[in-house]
Amino acid sequence: MAARVDHPLCARLYVRQSREAERLELAARRGQLLDGLAGKVIEVGAGDGLNFAHYPPSVTQVIGVEPERHLRELAQRAARDAPVPVTVVDAVAEELPSTTAAFDAAVASLMRCSVADVPAALAEIRRVLRPDGELRFFEHVGSPRRALRALQRVSDATVWPRLSGGCHLARETDRLIEAAGFAIERCDRFAFRIPPVDPPKTHVLGVARRLQAPGSRPVA
Repeated sequence: MAARVDHPLCARLYVRQSREAERLELAARRGQLLDGLAGKVIEVGAGDGLNFAHYPPSVTQVIGVEPERHLRELAQRAARDAPVPVTVVDAVAEELPSTTAAFDAAVASLMRCSVADVPAALAEIRRVLRPDGELRFFEHVGSPRRALRALQRVSDATVWPRLSGGCHLARETDRLIEAAGFAIERCDRFAFRIPPVDPPKTHVLGVARRLQAPGSRPVA
């Protein structure tokens, strides 16, 4: 499956945009996303490795999963300068290269918009997490404004995924996380865009906890 993920033009445009986004606000958001993590972590959709510099020293190992070749090469370079041990591997979110319950935490950052099968990807993340493990998530989601969300859905069903390497604008990622067997403990919402061409997007950043079984509730 990993060999099928190839978006050379979009990957290069993403890198240019991500550097500008870091300057505007997202570097601080990445620090917020990873603050307090500890132990062994899997980062699903590592992109060009911009998260790596923000991992705290309490993290003992990071496995970064990135199927897109150009982004993976950049992530491998970023891993060399990371403050914690990072290994970057070629795999897709729907088929993670790990045994069950191998990680203390998972990080998914700006990737579920472009995953082909989000429920399958979340099921894999849940599988590789230990019981009560953390999922740190940072994604853009559908607009809370009905008219704009309707426009996003039309875009998703027509041209936008083709133009943006599979990205979808209207996915309800927070709802999908809960449906996959996680309890969201914290979720911050904020608007962000990269002018002038990036459409306005609502983002969510938060922490979810792996439940013992999908549909269960945390024990008080």
